Parts: sequence; C-alpha cells; structure tokens
Amino acid sequence: MNLQDLSLINFKNYSEVELNFSSKINCFIGQNGVGKTNLLDAIYYLSMCKSYLNPIDSQNIRYEEDFFVIQGKYDYKEANENIYCGIKRNKKKQFKRNKKEYQKLADHIGLLPIVMISPMDNNLILDGSDERRKFMDGVISQYDKAYLDSLIKYNRALAQRNKLLKDFYQTRSFDEDTIEVWNEQLVMLGEKIHSVRVKFVEELIPIFQDYYTRISGNNEQVQLVYDSQLFEGEYRDLLKDTIGKDRMVQHTTVGVHKDDLILTLEKYPIKKAGSQGQQKTYLVSLKLAQFDFIKKVSGIKPILLLDDIFDKFDKYRVRQIIELVAENHFGQIFITDTSQDRLEEILKDVDIPFQLFLIDTKGDVSTNKES
Repeated sequence: MNLQDLSLINFKNYSEVELNFSSKINCFIGQNGVGKTNLLDAIYYLSMCKSYLNPIDSQNIRYEEDFFVIQGKYDYKEANENIYCGIKRNKKKQFKRNKKEYQKLADHIGLLPIVMISPMDNNLILDGSDERRKFMDGVISQYDKAYLDSLIKYNRALAQRNKLLKDFYQTRSFDEDTIEVWNEQLVMLGEKIHSVRVKFVEELIPIFQDYYTRISGNNEQVQLVYDSQLFEGEYRDLLKDTIGKDRMVQHTTVGVHKDDLILTLEKYPIKKAGSQGQQKTYLVSLKLAQFDFIKKVSGIKPILLLDDIFDKFDKYRVRQIIELVAENHFGQIFITDTSQDRLEEILKDVDIPFQLFLIDTKGDVSTNKES
C-alpha cells in the first residue's frame, strides 16, 4: 500500500497544494515553522479521520477560510482507493471512500494503517496514563474492529454511570438496581478490553526490546509493564467494593479507564532515569514495534511518518534509524527534517529510492530531487 497523490485546500497553512510521491521514501525539507509537519498530519487524517496534532477539526482550517479538503489516491492491493476528507465550520465532517460517504468514521479506521513518530510522543513518557492508554487503543483499533466497538460502548457506559453517581450525590439518593445495570455493561466490555490489551503488550515487548538494542547499539534493559486494576480481582467485585468511594467522589474509580503502561529503563522509570537521547530512542523503538505489530496482524505495511525525529540524536543513531526503515520490511515512508545535506548523505549511502520536497518560508512546496 502506498499514497500516490495528495491534494490539500485550505488545510492549516496551505491554501492549495498537489503532490505526487515516491513509493518508498519522501522527505519534506525546510526551516521550522514552514508547514512540514502539516503535510504529515494531512496524511494521518486520511487514515485516522482526525488530526494527530489537534483534535478540533475546525482549528485545522486555514485562517479566515470556511472549509478544508484533503484528498489522497492510494495504490491499495493492486487497485486504487480515493479517500476524501472535508470539513466545513459548524458542519458535520465528511469522509468518503471512492465517493461513497461513511456513515460511521470507525468503519474507516484500519483500512489504511499508519504509524506516526513525532516530538509530541514525549507525552507518552512525560504525561499521565491517559496518553499511554491512547497509545494502546490507537494501535489495537487499527486492526481490531471488535475492540474499537467495545471501547466506544465502554466509554458511553462509563459516562452514564458517572452521571448517575453525580445525580445520586445531588439528590442524596441511591438506587442499587440502576447502578447495577451500568456495572454489568462495564464488566462485560471492560473484561474484553483488558484481555486484548494483555495480549497486545505481551506480543509488543520483545519487538520493542529488539528495536531499542538495534538503534542504541547497547544492551540497556528496557521494559513495558501493563498496569491494570483488573489484575487485583474480578471487575464486578472491584465495582462493588468501591461503590462508597465512587458515590463520594461522583465518578467511577476502578476499571480499564484507569489502566497504564509502565515504561522503564534498567528497571527505573524512563521519565526519571533516561537521558533525552535514551528517551527518544525508547519512543522511536516503541513506535517501530507498533509498526511491526500492525503489519503482522493486518498483513499490510503501514505508512510510516517520521516527524523531526533526528533532533537530539547523534549521527550514529540517525543512520541506524534510516537503515532500519530502508529495509524491505518497511513500506512507504515520509520524513521531515531541517537538514537536506544530512538526509541526502545517508540516503545515498543506503541506496534506496527517495524524493525530496523543499518547503520555503511562504509554505510553497517544490520537488527538488528524485533518486
């Protein structure tokens, strides 16, 4: 699978642009702030129906315009797939596959698998458990429709139970039968989600550890640990045991919505023990493991987006990453960087087809070179 053509109208800083891509490596080169990342984000939109960077669709419309359009043509299983995303202010998002509009955006997720590695991934290390759950959910949802459906239903049931707890608190009342209805929903769906996450993390760990060793060139011990309250007992019992606390704080305090991934280096939290270079190697390794996992279960090589990942890396690690992704194991790749010379030197040595796009300070894109 690869993206052949991309066209944008009024998307972020681009008024109008049309690009044709290499089936292997495509590099967007330019100074910081010229819109390199926005091109990657447009590609991400076409796979995931949303921005990687800003979840509010209307804020991705170019300043003083009323809409944006992203269109892409893919070579997909020896056929063409035309994907359209259109956003108008105060209107419902339109998402079409071969001119047929989706009724549910969830039906599109997973058709065009994608992995993005971005400076924003630091949130996985530095922020709370929300970010790490989103990582797990984002990977699994690209290949497991039943999981995505369970997750959507679980979040709805959780919202209803939380609303009920607030109502009970405000009216100084309690109805055990009503709360039990939502307990049963959370138990049924939560146990499904939990079992899938357990298997996912177990399979991800050795792939992740192998990538870390290959990129870093050393034998530092890195680990992922899935932390969940459901390891402590039956979910149904946990909900019953915490109902007093839930009523007092007016929300549900146990469940898979509290799950976390513990990220460690030499058995210490990477957040505290890792240097900037080690943290970045950790994140890149985790995302490349995500690529392998999706490829294995879907049978399709995801598109790989590498956004400004070479900052804080020495030349050795930059070369290791480029050589890794240049292997036939990977498919189409999009890279952003500020240094044309650095990328060209390494890509020529690797001897793989690539195309360079230069972006100037006005956001104009020109094709500089094909090799």
